[in-house]
Amino acid sequence: MQSNLINFIQVLRTRDVRVSPAETLDAMDVAATLGYADRALLRDGLAITLAKTAQEEVIVLDCFDRFFQQSLADFSTRKTADMNEESQPQESVDASQQYGEDNDAQMAALQHAAESLPELQSMLASPLMQNLASNDRNALTLAMNQAAEQIDLHQIEMFTQKGQFTRRILDAMGEAQIRDTVIALEQADSPALPVLQRYRDILREQVRDFVEREFLLHAGGKSQKFMEEILSKTRLNNIEHIYLHKVQELIRKMAKKLISRHSRRRRRVKRGQLDMPRTLRKSAASDGVMFSTYWRQVRKEKPQILAVCDVSGSVAAYAKFLLLFLYSLQDVLPRVRSFAFSSHLGEVSAYFDNHPVEKAVELINWHYGGATDYGNSLLDFTELAMDDINSNTTVIILGDARNNHGDPKLEILQRIYQRSRQVIWLNPESRRAWGSGDSEMLRYQSACHFCAECNNLKQLERIVDQLLKSTR
Repeated sequence: MQSNLINFIQVLRTRDVRVSPAETLDAMDVAATLGYADRALLRDGLAITLAKTAQEEVIVLDCFDRFFQQSLADFSTRKTADMNEESQPQESVDASQQYGEDNDAQMAALQHAAESLPELQSMLASPLMQNLASNDRNALTLAMNQAAEQIDLHQIEMFTQKGQFTRRILDAMGEAQIRDTVIALEQADSPALPVLQRYRDILREQVRDFVEREFLLHAGGKSQKFMEEILSKTRLNNIEHIYLHKVQELIRKMAKKLISRHSRRRRRVKRGQLDMPRTLRKSAASDGVMFSTYWRQVRKEKPQILAVCDVSGSVAAYAKFLLLFLYSLQDVLPRVRSFAFSSHLGEVSAYFDNHPVEKAVELINWHYGGATDYGNSLLDFTELAMDDINSNTTVIILGDARNNHGDPKLEILQRIYQRSRQVIWLNPESRRAWGSGDSEMLRYQSACHFCAECNNLKQLERIVDQLLKSTR
């Protein structure tokens, strides 16, 4: 049972429920204390132990119900599943009785055929066939679970593996003996052949359903992580429209992880210098004994980030996701001011104050898109923000530095470099393309503290992570 509990916790981890090794040991202690007789009690106990948020509690309860599901629908249940709800109890009983009578008749036909066929006689004596003949759901379920544990079914990851694992479970349960007997009945042209084929098909159907449930349970989170891994390494301009909602969800998940990593822990500390005049005044009531001390609070100037994004056609997609990423980190990032440009530059921070992030990015792309002119845009930036740049300012520029052979105004970027804390340039083009054609990247690079190729979410996450470390 401990191995089952560990596998259950592994399922939770694939669904982004954080469970530490210490919490795993706590869950084992809870299971040992509560026991396994009362399913509802164990379910609630594990939920209290493993879930840390309301959302995680929902996931734990759902995964518990699915992971510890011990039911196997028999043939008669499937036969009556679509019946009217009011008439179902009586008709289910009738169907079950009819199924029992038919089953007895079919088993009699098999036993009669076994008199002349040793393979069939040996097969009828096998535990698997006896469980099928008696419709022993508990025994069949137990056999499937044992076979699944034997072949490591919890390792299933892709839907293309379902057929493979179904065959392996059937082999582990001994279905090969039924298969061989069916071949022998076909060769002997026995009238018992359809009866045995029916039992074989029922077994295969139940195993396929079992594998399907296990796939949805074990591979659901793995498939999602696999998809997220692919999207995080795909060039942002190659992501199709149908995947945009998945990318936005992935950005929020990345932002949540960075927020958890870089959020400041509040703690009580003595800050600044001792304020002696105030301390002495307050100690007069205690005859000069300084029971309470007061400190001069020195207000530290907060850093700010200026995000300057090229939204021309060639790099608009990259700017969209950078802005979406930055504004998803408002809890840990210092104040962010955003600027967008193509032929001219303007501040777009107000768009994010008045609209949701996704809508704001769309409006920005529509308003500032066009042919690129880095020189003219840097002149506009000088008028709008140069006076606000100081040693606590980080300037992030996102663009391919392709200036259509215009004046790059390198001296303006050099002034920004001298006044700011750091200038970071993110270029979605490959480094091999820097400086080719009308690219001014190699010249701009001399006026930047850090330049990097950035064209997918994995690279963007790594760069933003370093940015957060430098601004703390």
